[in-house]
Amino acid sequence: MFSRLVTDYWVPSHARSCADEVGWHQIVVDDALPTDRSLMLVEPVGGSGMLFATSATIERLGLNGKKKIKSQELPRALATAHIRLNGADHLFYLTVAEKSVVQSEPVTSGTRRLHEADADAFGVLAAKAPEEDLDEAFVDLGHWLAFGTFVDGRLASVASMYPWRDSHLADLGVLTLPQYRGRGCAKATVRALSGAALVQGYEPQYRCQLDNAPSIALARSAGFERFGTWDVIDDRAD
Repeated sequence: MFSRLVTDYWVPSHARSCADEVGWHQIVVDDALPTDRSLMLVEPVGGSGMLFATSATIERLGLNGKKKIKSQELPRALATAHIRLNGADHLFYLTVAEKSVVQSEPVTSGTRRLHEADADAFGVLAAKAPEEDLDEAFVDLGHWLAFGTFVDGRLASVASMYPWRDSHLADLGVLTLPQYRGRGCAKATVRALSGAALVQGYEPQYRCQLDNAPSIALARSAGFERFGTWDVIDDRAD
């Protein structure tokens, strides 16, 4: 269903034999994780969860030498170790079939790649956007790729992406001015951006919080399917 780039990133080869064990979290020790990601939980749809953690964090959890833990026991282990999580995000990706469609479809009129010359138009959009939306979207003209959709000469929607942790996944954010929502601007922008990323060998990654219904609806409208959820340690709790 999903590209090998996606599944290989989130489900290491040595854990695949147990990947369908619903009700368990496979334990993967990874000492290359940065401090603010010293523990990550990935829970694919219909499969076993993945607990990625550094050796020090595994020891803190009391899980040394274990290959897996029952999912229902994990909250207790986290609480005992005084580890709090930041709050899960949905992970959405394009299926293999949808990728072909996105790459071959024509870009909507008014939608194009953004460059430095579009800085003024981007600045106007950023100034008009609700502050909360601007913070959540994390869009930036200086990101690896940025696309926008113009309506009557005005930038109505913008989406940008950057390579995710030195992988070939590309994490994207999207922002649309309130008065242009419901007109397909965000969908057109995300699909054009995704098509450009795919041409360069990257897998578009769409993340949003579990309770962000509008963003979930946009992901699905733009052709993305839910892979699972992703959560990390709240390093502010230490």
